[in-house]
Amino acid sequence: MQIEALHRRLTGLVIFRRLLEDPVTAAMVRLLEARVRGGDLSSACAEFEALLFQSSDSWSDYLRQVVLDSENVCIRGREVGRRPILRESLERELAFFDQLSQLRLEDVTAGAADPPEFLVGWAVSPTDIAGEYARRMAEVGTRGYGVFARYHVFTVEEGQLVPVKHPDPQRLEELPGYEREREKVIANTRALLEGKPANNVLLYGDAGTGKSSAIKAIANAFADQGLRLVEVKKNQLYQIPDLMDALAANPLKFILFIDDLSFTANDDNFAALKAILEGSVGGRAGNIAVYATSNRRHLIKETLSDREGDDIHESDTRQELMSLSARFGLTVTFGSPDRDRYLHIVEELARQYGVELDERQMAVRSEAFAVRAGGRSARVAKQFIELCKAGVFS
Repeated sequence: MQIEALHRRLTGLVIFRRLLEDPVTAAMVRLLEARVRGGDLSSACAEFEALLFQSSDSWSDYLRQVVLDSENVCIRGREVGRRPILRESLERELAFFDQLSQLRLEDVTAGAADPPEFLVGWAVSPTDIAGEYARRMAEVGTRGYGVFARYHVFTVEEGQLVPVKHPDPQRLEELPGYEREREKVIANTRALLEGKPANNVLLYGDAGTGKSSAIKAIANAFADQGLRLVEVKKNQLYQIPDLMDALAANPLKFILFIDDLSFTANDDNFAALKAILEGSVGGRAGNIAVYATSNRRHLIKETLSDREGDDIHESDTRQELMSLSARFGLTVTFGSPDRDRYLHIVEELARQYGVELDERQMAVRSEAFAVRAGGRSARVAKQFIELCKAGVFS
């Protein structure tokens, strides 16, 4: 295909129109335009290479990846099979991408009056973008599309999802001592992934027992099965209903994670969370569950003075406040470990970290460390082992 034809096809994308917003693809457009219309070819080639080389030496590999990760009407709507025009447009553009992926620097500069011979050029390799894209569409329920294909943990900023590029790498096997408690949460997560009825989950218990770590580790463990984690702060709850409506149409499964949840009696976020847990008028989306952690069983900070005043139906008001916890279908309690569980956690962490201490010495020193730290917990056990690994205790 001639350079002019490549330029026309690339600028005439329909299904993959958003690819023109990608910096490297946009630089390729400018490069082809410079060749076709007589612009500064050397500068356009250099700009393209500079952007490409930040990610890859291979134009074929780069184009293949951005196409596979692209969010578009075909992969988002999953209606392409029922719309022949959409299917034909998709097939034509995918076939074009396989041609475009083989474009080399010498192909662009052939016949140019002043080719940039000082540039090295980029690599190309055979591709089957059309075939790979068909497989990606079949796996969209587990692989996702767009930003959901590249990341599995997100935060919320101004009502929009923002990917976490370096999420906590916590793994389930690194969290000894609370396997029985976590198994309930894991079973509920599996139900969510399998499309079965899944509950909202409240992980309640003492500080440092691994509630938040358990949720992060579960998200990591099931990411390749289509699970995505969205961390939400309490003051962002009012933004979530619109976000949930958007996620409801996504083929992936989502956990909305609210850490360290508690409210005061007159907190405006209280009503927002009730609405999220109960769902909209159309019901709660089947691909979304709320997982929250809290050190408070009833979530509401209530003082004795709150029970006084001129509220005629004071008991009804108190029942409403206490009912929020009941809207979590599954409550899992993470209690402070007794001595045996604490020592088990210490021993398992010592094995993971490669810390070798006499069993009796480890028990005595870890107990003494827990006393100084204010009590036993999984967090305290980890801090003790990390200090041993660092050589503070030997």
